[in-house]
Amino acid sequence: MRRQVVAPPSGRLSTFRVRIPAPRRPVETREPAPAPRRIVRTGLTITGAAFAAVFFCLSFTPSLLPRAWFLQGVVAGITAATGYALGTTIGALVRVRARFSERTVRIAWRVLLALVPLLFLFFLWLGTRWQRELRGRLGMPPTQEYDVAKTLGAGLLTFALILLVARTLRLATHGCALVFRQVVPHRAAYCAGTVVVALLSYSAIDGLLMAQLFTMADRSAAVVNNGTSNGVVMPTSALRSGGSRSLVSWDSLGRQGRAFVASAPTLPELTAFAGRPAVEPIRVYAGLTSADTVEERAALAVREMDRTGAFDRAVIAIITPTGTGWVDNRVTQSLEYMYAGDSALVSMQYSYLPSWISFWGDRSEVVAGASALIGAVRERWAAMPAATRPQLLIFGESLGTYGIEKTFGSAEAMAGGADGVLLLGPTFANPLHRELTRAREAGSPVWDPVYPSLPIEFAENATSLRAFSAEKPKVVYLQNATDPVVWWSWDLFWKKPKWLTGARGPDVTPDMHWYPGITFWQTSCDLLFANKAPTGHGHVYKSETVDGWAAIAPPPGWTVLDTIRLRAVLEN
Repeated sequence: MRRQVVAPPSGRLSTFRVRIPAPRRPVETREPAPAPRRIVRTGLTITGAAFAAVFFCLSFTPSLLPRAWFLQGVVAGITAATGYALGTTIGALVRVRARFSERTVRIAWRVLLALVPLLFLFFLWLGTRWQRELRGRLGMPPTQEYDVAKTLGAGLLTFALILLVARTLRLATHGCALVFRQVVPHRAAYCAGTVVVALLSYSAIDGLLMAQLFTMADRSAAVVNNGTSNGVVMPTSALRSGGSRSLVSWDSLGRQGRAFVASAPTLPELTAFAGRPAVEPIRVYAGLTSADTVEERAALAVREMDRTGAFDRAVIAIITPTGTGWVDNRVTQSLEYMYAGDSALVSMQYSYLPSWISFWGDRSEVVAGASALIGAVRERWAAMPAATRPQLLIFGESLGTYGIEKTFGSAEAMAGGADGVLLLGPTFANPLHRELTRAREAGSPVWDPVYPSLPIEFAENATSLRAFSAEKPKVVYLQNATDPVVWWSWDLFWKKPKWLTGARGPDVTPDMHWYPGITFWQTSCDLLFANKAPTGHGHVYKSETVDGWAAIAPPPGWTVLDTIRLRAVLEN
């Protein structure tokens, strides 16, 4: 500052300050600092994306049965979502202990984005080859080349939908946490929000979705049960339930019962196959509305058997049906052809729901139905003189095998409870089947166990039963090596199964390997289409029943050539 003296008009001298700006320094020009490079925000975590890619690829590995393109796509999408959840969890735990730089994460993303397309292409090619090979083993037509693209699209869409649902639930959790933060600390608020969203989700799925699905399934099954299949007409024969002079009304039989009594082979068909005069076979059935209780229905069936003269036939077969009351017509016709109609078949409905609902919902119904019918018929049969009474056979398929095993309670009782017991496709929940498999002779494979102390035989395919001639088994389990209903189990999630260790069963591809969680999920999906496989594979037995009957109760003079000839008749 400089001082300047100015003479004011008053003549007095005064001093004041004048601000003179200082000279400006030249402004240095600098280059702008480059903006930091940012990672492209995909909304995915690097560990989650990596695990999702690996799980997606592993979902294409083969299982017991081939999969259609849409099922493979859904399996791949759900498997990838499972991998993403696992990877995200692991990534969160790792980040707590270690901090990675932005550059490290960016490099990891670049590597992943470069490898994933190559992995996808490689496993899509491998998956196509595996599916073709598996379909060839089962005698199924190969898949189309363009199915690969549809599978990939279905897989990515499934993954995106699951991720969208998960993000929606996470957003709802954050919303609840913001509300709870007004009254509780931050961490407690998020815990409370998680609990609230989890409970609401469970209530929505269990209380609304599942309840409605079961209600709809029940109503639909009830409507179906009241109907009649195309081509089924009321029998005029007095030897059929629902027919002339029958104690059981036609309307009370239900859809499957009406099909059962109306689908027996004709006299000309039986005579032509046997090469000698045949007799008209007897078929007895009691539906859900034929009597009020399961015991009354069983007693009604026995009275119906007495009315038709069933106990005068050469052979009687008690058949435990599946959940809807369905009995495979090839099972019934095979025995009738073998004995030229000199047979009596009896069955009883215990539910009109599909087997999978009956199995997961309430298995007590099949046990009650099997116990009541087997007990009532055996009591009447045992009262006859041993020299004149007919052969007593018991048959069960799928859920029916569970009811039979629970009825007898032990392998010894089952082997001594009838002249022959034929069980097709036993479920993984069957107690006696599990016990016999665990106690098998050392060295015998789990898919073909040997149990020499009792007349019980296991067969992984029907043709292996043709070796028995001198000494017939009393109980035969026929279980396809590719039947997931037989081989599924909960511990498949964390434990390698015996049927994938050592020698494989017939038609089980050597390319199938066990992966924790993934093999469990793939085998679970095989359950959905186990009934769509060709005969002798999956959960489809059909004409293989002929070999089963021939093993435990062949008529006099029956030969292997007769078995082959009858199977050809039933397969047409």
